Amino acid sequence: MRVFVAGATGAAGRRLVPLLVSAGHLVVGLTRTPAKADSIRALGAEPVVADGLDAQAINEAVARVRPEVIIHEMTDLSGAADLRAFDRSFAASNRLRTDGTDHLLAAAWNAGVKRFIAQSYCGWPYARTGGPVKTESDPLDPDPPEEMRRTLDAIRYLETTVVGSKSPDGIVLRYGAFYGFDTGLFDGPFVEQVRRRRAPQIGDGNGWWSFVHIDDAAEATALAVERGQAGSIYNIVDDEPAPVRVWLPALAEMLGARSPFHLPVWIGRLVAGEHLVAMMTEIRAGSNEKAKHDLAWEPAHPSWRQGFAEIAAALREKKNAA
Repeated sequence: MRVFVAGATGAAGRRLVPLLVSAGHLVVGLTRTPAKADSIRALGAEPVVADGLDAQAINEAVARVRPEVIIHEMTDLSGAADLRAFDRSFAASNRLRTDGTDHLLAAAWNAGVKRFIAQSYCGWPYARTGGPVKTESDPLDPDPPEEMRRTLDAIRYLETTVVGSKSPDGIVLRYGAFYGFDTGLFDGPFVEQVRRRRAPQIGDGNGWWSFVHIDDAAEATALAVERGQAGSIYNIVDDEPAPVRVWLPALAEMLGARSPFHLPVWIGRLVAGEHLVAMMTEIRAGSNEKAKHDLAWEPAHPSWRQGFAEIAAALREKKNAA
């Protein structure tokens, strides 16, 4: 099949494109940055340069390529370092979730695309009630912390729009918290915060998280091209959801750092905000049973414990070699 990957040079896109190529698909990768075209070619795909927020440019690019499948992996995390200003940090990505999705779907309809796959997020968007692990049929948070409302609105818009699409058929993949070497949880700033005990545990640390290795997320996405069920949402997460009180101290130990400080909730609200307190104490994780069944997907890193340990060991080797 001819597959159009929007966001081909992002964390997920860079892993996804070679998998699609190796599976025999003809892949076209979209980037808004001309200087990244050569990196798309190096992955085995044909590059197209256009801004995901330019409706005319996207329509022309899709019309020229005429793909059978579009995969929406577009994000803009250049300003997402400060999670205390959550909605402001994700404002650019939220435009890609709303306007960018609309532009891609309109172009897909015009070009007769058969399948449209879009990334979403699994974890904090779920309602903070009931058990700690949620399925795709469980509701999203009806009353999120104020600092997260615009981002959840954008996620909800993307999911509703894509799943409701009939031409093309829509599928949503809710990725867990990404991690990989120099990616997601293991990008430089967060690792250094943990090492220096600047990432404290707030309250009881009973906020449950789901993780997924970036390579496993790419593998699940490639499988969804042929195996995903139209109109479905899938949690793309590993087999072991865990509360902050478990995974954060474990990560610190793997990095050779002392255990995180503990902050009471009231201080956490003052220094971090209600939304980060919720992420530490209240949010829910996701189950991957539906994705494993429908996509015949098995994560190569079934537990964050294994994946974190591998990357921590690689970081130690890199540090010792420097």
